[in-house]
Amino acid sequence: MIEILSPTHFPRARAAGALVADILQTMKSRAKVGTNLLEIDRWTREMIEAAGAVSCYVDYAPSFGDGPFAHYICTSVNDAVLHGKPRNQRLAEGDLVSLDLAVALDGVVADSAISFTIGDGAPEDLAMIDATQRALAAGIAVARAGAKVGDLAHAIGTVLKDAGYPVNLEFGGHGVGSTMHQDPHIPNDGRAGRGFKLRSGMLIAVEPWVMADTDKLVTDEDGWTLRSATGARTAHSEHTILITDDGAEIMTLPA
Repeated sequence: MIEILSPTHFPRARAAGALVADILQTMKSRAKVGTNLLEIDRWTREMIEAAGAVSCYVDYAPSFGDGPFAHYICTSVNDAVLHGKPRNQRLAEGDLVSLDLAVALDGVVADSAISFTIGDGAPEDLAMIDATQRALAAGIAVARAGAKVGDLAHAIGTVLKDAGYPVNLEFGGHGVGSTMHQDPHIPNDGRAGRGFKLRSGMLIAVEPWVMADTDKLVTDEDGWTLRSATGARTAHSEHTILITDDGAEIMTLPA
């Protein structure tokens, strides 16, 4: 399914995006040495409920997961990169943390992810985070009505590969709207000029992610958390954008 939002829905999308950005930045500020991942999940739930929003994760039960996710935010640490299920784990100095959050507010979904280190990060970790942020910016820069999915994929993949990272194509960006995961799929590498043509009014989640030395994933024992097959560190950056005739408006920028 692909939804096209009417202009009357745009303010709702902006409000949902602002909420997601606010929650992510709040969780980043609270993530310190000794912070428990379950605390981050609880704080996220409190902020979602206080805003009158709805979690897109707590009842999420796709075919690739092991039952409902049953938590409010994805907390991926070090070698975990996607769908990190919060667990009884305390953060340590130097950990590389990725937080991924999607909520619905007044019937419109926004989805975003950030990566950061606890304390002073290792140079290679900071470089990997920077690569995903630059790839995200490159994908957004070419997004507009009439652009092809392949244009975004090519822009993202070029940055990631030029930075020396293998690219996995199993998981990537996607459409959003009244639900969290919609068509089209936005892979993190591809050929320019190919694929679905974007239309004004579409909401798209663009999400480059990489693993330091592999493109292979393994599923954790919790049935959800995806980790690098080699134990290498990982990074993930994501924004929800609104496609317009003139370009793309980022819904999930921090205030």
